[in-house]
Amino acid sequence: MEGNTLRWVALTAIAPVAWGTNYFVTHAFLPADSPLYGAAWRALPAGLLLLALRRQRPRGAWWGRSAVLGLLNVSVFFTLVYVASQTLPTSLASTVMAVSPLTMMLIAWPLVSERPRTPHLTGAAIGLAGVCLMLLTGADGVNPWGVLASAAAMLVSSFGYVLTKRWGTDTDVLASTAWQLTAGGLLLLPAAAAVEGPPPALSLSALLAFAYVALVATALAFTVWFTGLRHLPAGTVGLIGLVNPVTGVLLGTALASETLTAQQLGGLALVLTGVALGRPTRARRDSDSNDDGGSGRTPPTRRQGPPQAGAVGPDADVMVTDTAARRAARP
Repeated sequence: MEGNTLRWVALTAIAPVAWGTNYFVTHAFLPADSPLYGAAWRALPAGLLLLALRRQRPRGAWWGRSAVLGLLNVSVFFTLVYVASQTLPTSLASTVMAVSPLTMMLIAWPLVSERPRTPHLTGAAIGLAGVCLMLLTGADGVNPWGVLASAAAMLVSSFGYVLTKRWGTDTDVLASTAWQLTAGGLLLLPAAAAVEGPPPALSLSALLAFAYVALVATALAFTVWFTGLRHLPAGTVGLIGLVNPVTGVLLGTALASETLTAQQLGGLALVLTGVALGRPTRARRDSDSNDDGGSGRTPPTRRQGPPQAGAVGPDADVMVTDTAARRAARP
């Protein structure tokens, strides 16, 4: 129970860690003027690899769903993230994504009937405050187009992830992830050719960077992320996503010899506190099982068997009366 929850939280956290490194790799090693090709080369190899591992084709409604989710979670999202990574510093590129937990909670309420709970909202507010402490250090020269791209990526991905949670209960995670990545990559290729012309020449470092981005920051990261969405509330998964900007700051500190200030250390502590508050506990799950859990569904009524001989207590008279009423109603 509790151990399983911790396992799903730890597994899901692999995704935002990988995505945090993706900002740095994209900014440092990939061509700056080819966001559509960059997004396509990130998505398509990852999708084809997962298809090779899980040889399944979409069936029925999943042909259309794969196209919609591929457009949101891959084509649009990857392109916007690429632009943000190239136009903003590594840490700042993920700042706006800190609003994602609140956005996912609000979208999950109508789409998957997960009502935001106080611990999730409290954790999101504390985590957002922590990210602001870590990242809003008064730096000048912030590119507004990069901030806009990051905000749009946050909105698109939040909607796409919750939609994936709503649709993804009836199919294999690995297969549905492969379909989304492949569909998104295929949608990007003609757009890249039309807008950016011939693909750019890549150096060896760029090829290695694309291999990392496709295999680790995409194939692995999206598989564990969508797996987490199946086993954890959307609010909890959104809070785990706060590890993304934390990774960006720590990576920038380690590789760029930047100093982690007391303000940033305090922000890091707040982020980890927010993630911990949003983690579902056994007591909360037990409470959810006794009410509607925010799902809008009425819990099933406990069936009463026939009254036992010598039954006593407040239920005994009810059961006897109910039995007599049923007998009287028989033709």
